[in-house]
Amino acid sequence: MLDADTYQRLAAEYGTPLYVYDGAALTGALDGLRDALPAGTEIFYSLKANPNLGVCALLAAHGARAEVSSLVELVTAVKAGVSPDDIVFLGPGKSRAELAACVATGIRAVVVESFQELADLDEVAAEAGARQRVLVRVNPATGAARSGLTMGGKPRQFGIDEKALLAAGPIGDRHPHLDVAGVHAYLGTRILDAAAVAANTALVLEMAERVAAATGIALGTVDVGGGLGVAYFDGESDPDLDGLRAGMAEAVAPFRERHPHARLLFETGRYLAARAGTYVVRVRYVKESMGKRFAVTDGGTHHHMAAVGIGSYVKRNFPVRLLGDPRGPAEPWQLTGPLCTPHDLVAKDVALPGPRAGDLIGIERSGAYGPTASPGLFLGHGFPAEVLVHEGAAHLVRLRDEPADLLAKQRLPLPFQKETTWSRQRSSNRSSSP
Repeated sequence: MLDADTYQRLAAEYGTPLYVYDGAALTGALDGLRDALPAGTEIFYSLKANPNLGVCALLAAHGARAEVSSLVELVTAVKAGVSPDDIVFLGPGKSRAELAACVATGIRAVVVESFQELADLDEVAAEAGARQRVLVRVNPATGAARSGLTMGGKPRQFGIDEKALLAAGPIGDRHPHLDVAGVHAYLGTRILDAAAVAANTALVLEMAERVAAATGIALGTVDVGGGLGVAYFDGESDPDLDGLRAGMAEAVAPFRERHPHARLLFETGRYLAARAGTYVVRVRYVKESMGKRFAVTDGGTHHHMAAVGIGSYVKRNFPVRLLGDPRGPAEPWQLTGPLCTPHDLVAKDVALPGPRAGDLIGIERSGAYGPTASPGLFLGHGFPAEVLVHEGAAHLVRLRDEPADLLAKQRLPLPFQKETTWSRQRSSNRSSSP
């Protein structure tokens, strides 16, 4: 964990609000997970959790592969140094341009989510004169155990229903430009119970064999999803890696005996990135309103929508700490941002020791689903700068949005393009500058 002095120095250099990523925490999470999974299991970093180029490059340099779900994520992964053969592309509603990019890039596999997508990809591969490897995503008849968000076992836009696949007959024969090489399933996410992850893995492997027998799909690869979570809230604990090691070994061993050459893929984004990130904000002022203490900061939920508690019935706080010396006993505070909405509540009744104007506050475990899942354009604030600390050095890995950045792609209709006194003055100032 980075110390408070480091955050003070980074805030002074790069300003606030600011996302800071601890490179040692990123690589440590990857190494720990690799050690806990059965030998040969390939870890695919889910860019949706944090698609920052620097974060992706660091994880790739330490052996992580990439799971992407958009054209930009595909380009990011390649630019970050991930070999195309180490990339899978999944997600519903892929555009034809995305499918074409997958074929042109030569990625490991496209995870197809419907019978229509199989046909579309077959056409795209034929037009390119190529043969594309695919995994068929299955929506299992059974849902996930103890998942924060269930992704399968219910009517979903994800994958092909298991029942429909079992009735489909041979799939590969109907798509000559596709190499239908395996099965994918993702049962749930933010799972903290290691035993549940292992149980879900066993379920996916058993289902993959059943689907392969009915459809003729070769089990060259099985992507078991993952869904491993991290603890955010009081009463939660991070997954027990010793328990995960034992449970996954038991779940995978029988499948390995029957399919010794099958490649096993494990996806994870949140588990690798969440604990490595801290959202750093500066207090602009403090106030009291109707008996409640408020610390109003320069950063809010438009940069960190996850802090609102999306998907929770009750507002729960991410871990929050004052990045400096305490000035009093810890008391309940409302930590808010600069947005014109009462929903801009980053932390509710959080215990803080006397924050004052100018203090820095860190919202921890914020490395996943921060900017990437937030409405950064609200009020025209744009997104904050992002810094990666790696081997003691700070690297600016995303510039802060400035007003010119936010306006650059907008166009003023011709009838309204009247030169104002303000624009004439700016033009005059620029022309007279040396």
